[in-house]
Amino acid sequence: MSAAAPALPVIVTGASSGIGLETAVGLARAGYRVVATVRDLGRTQALDDAASAAGVELDVRRLDVTDEASVAELVDGVVSAYGGLHGLVNNAGAAHLGTVELDTMDAIRAAFEVNFFGVVAMTRAAMPHLRASSGVVVSISSVGGIVGQPFNEAYCGAKFAVEGFMEGLAPVAATVGVRVVVVEPGAVASAFVANAGVDPQAMIAAAGPYGPAAAGYLARTAGAFANAQSSADAAAVVVSAVVDPATPFRVQTSAVAAGFVGIKLADLDGSAVQALTSSWVATA
Repeated sequence: MSAAAPALPVIVTGASSGIGLETAVGLARAGYRVVATVRDLGRTQALDDAASAAGVELDVRRLDVTDEASVAELVDGVVSAYGGLHGLVNNAGAAHLGTVELDTMDAIRAAFEVNFFGVVAMTRAAMPHLRASSGVVVSISSVGGIVGQPFNEAYCGAKFAVEGFMEGLAPVAATVGVRVVVVEPGAVASAFVANAGVDPQAMIAAAGPYGPAAAGYLARTAGAFANAQSSADAAAVVVSAVVDPATPFRVQTSAVAAGFVGIKLADLDGSAVQALTSSWVATA
């Protein structure tokens, strides 16, 4: 861990709840200046309460990562206020459940806008300032950025894209002094899945020929989230990734997540993953 936090701030996107909230508070507790961004400034009560309970101050600002003007305004405003930027935590994202035959193209594009293009836009806007400060970009991916999961085609596709984008960027960014890290949580007890707005029975009823598979998937997922990691524990890994320059490019937030990702990384022909995920949607 570094001996002292830098004077320049860290931007944390999607800080209204879950991992983003806990990361913003955790970084502030570690002595960092934190700009915590939310899409709706009318929904900051949980963040405000958490900061107050921790005895820390956050600079809370509005940001819509899918809006280039909002991204530019946020980054320019932070740099103007503080004289630069030390770090960016790309946390903002949205769950999406569906399958390609039943999804609309608009829904699939929307999943990519927030989960992938929002990450790209923020990183692009921040890079000149991170280059000036020898800073760090930490992007919250998912075990779903390594293992494609049933009824998560658009979400996993976007997270796969984040992984590939950041893996390609990392060696280039390193030549100008910027660290790039990808953090992969597994199941986390937060509002993330609830915010997907899915009614399980309605999803099954609307799934037509995919109904039995959807029922199996939802039952399996309910079990996984019953034993989910806490947002605070996952966020501690994110905070460490910002603070510790020895953090590797890819890090998981729990032993369970590491084990799950490890199946894929050792699975050259895809058969192990297909056997595993097919069992989640078995209809007999």
